[in-house]
Amino acid sequence: MRRVFRHVSRSVTLALLGASLSFSLVGSVQAQPYPNKPIRIIVPAGSGDSCDILSRLVAPKLTERLGQAIVIDNRAGSAGQLGLTLIKQAAPDGYTLGCGQGGNMVIVPLAYAKVAYDSRKDFTPVAMMASNFLGLVVSPKTPFKTVQELIDYGRANPGKLTFGTNGEGAFLHFATEQFRLMAGFEYMHVPYRAMSDVFTQMLGGEIQASMGSFISVQPLVDSGKLRLLGIARATRSPDYPNVPTISETLPGFTSGGWFGMIAPTGVPKEIVALLNKEINWALQQPDVRERMKKLGLDIHTEPPEFFTELLTRDVANWGKVVKAMNFKPL
Repeated sequence: MRRVFRHVSRSVTLALLGASLSFSLVGSVQAQPYPNKPIRIIVPAGSGDSCDILSRLVAPKLTERLGQAIVIDNRAGSAGQLGLTLIKQAAPDGYTLGCGQGGNMVIVPLAYAKVAYDSRKDFTPVAMMASNFLGLVVSPKTPFKTVQELIDYGRANPGKLTFGTNGEGAFLHFATEQFRLMAGFEYMHVPYRAMSDVFTQMLGGEIQASMGSFISVQPLVDSGKLRLLGIARATRSPDYPNVPTISETLPGFTSGGWFGMIAPTGVPKEIVALLNKEINWALQQPDVRERMKKLGLDIHTEPPEFFTELLTRDVANWGKVVKAMNFKPL
């Protein structure tokens, strides 16, 4: 009996030692600082999209600072819904991030009846990276030289002023409606599949006016093919000091898109703070700043709370516009 007891005792001792060693190994793995493996950034758009460009600009900088590979995963589809749904479903451990923008986080949920995510509940805003602004352009074949002249014509000729956009329920459609509601005129909405189609029609004189991201209208304005009446920015652009803001004629009117890094809800605050710090550092590097300037983007390096407040405010503001225009979700 003693021998058996000794044998069992020795086995138990070995088992306890093994368990202790295993526990120690698990503890050491858990204690490893974040990050300890590659980080994936899901881009809910294809190559060349603003979110794609921004993500690829900051990725090498994050690798340099965090010591881990950053993998860009393009998941285009359904106006960004596919990619955002994947971000929502990912583990909230800081190893899956995503690039969100005003279009897919604010406009899409307002434009579509069924969306698989709630932008304010399903995501953690990490870092607001950049914003752009719209330009109000007209065909040179029109007589409009100022924002006020266009507004006056729209008021005097209800429904005769034609505005082209890149589709019913698209951001530029809502932005045009916001402009109309604030200025108090009527126009004819002419939706196309893409802004390139709108610009083609404007060059031919079939469409009189449009709003487009400044970076998209800039080449046509610089070449004299389109006339820029104003920009939807709070202040004049340093690169175009002679171009008035639309708010100089229509006080309070600003409009544009924004782009920011997000994560699934539930990511620890210390990880969010670290990522915010390092993304903001990346955005301030000279080569990144130069590239973003060429893209017509304004850089943002605020804390996560700024991004959260912006998202909440935009959802409320655009919701009011959609309600005022009696838009029915698609």
